[in-house]
Amino acid sequence: MSSTVLTFAALNLLGVFISAVSQVMLKKSASREHESVAREYLNPLVIFAYILFVGATLLSVLSYRGIPLSMGPILDATGYLWVTLFGVTVFHERMNGKRLVALALIILGIVVYALGA
Repeated sequence: MSSTVLTFAALNLLGVFISAVSQVMLKKSASREHESVAREYLNPLVIFAYILFVGATLLSVLSYRGIPLSMGPILDATGYLWVTLFGVTVFHERMNGKRLVALALIILGIVVYALGA
């Protein structure tokens, strides 16, 4: 894999990470009590999370300038790993057998793609 592809793949992965962080921010905001419906959607945490989503989208679009189209969904699948990690660490969610199997399949798919099998 060329250094150009690796650079653009890293941009895509950064966008996926930023997207996962903004999902955590939105969930944190949703778990709080708000004074009104307007405050529920127009508070600094939500606004910043959506700004991050726009940035993540721009990184994704930019990354497709240097990675094969078939690589994008594979890199995007790493978002499930981030969301699970944040769910366990930030929200203290429990892992169960189904989630572990699902994560293992995602990782296996990424490895199979990376090895070109």
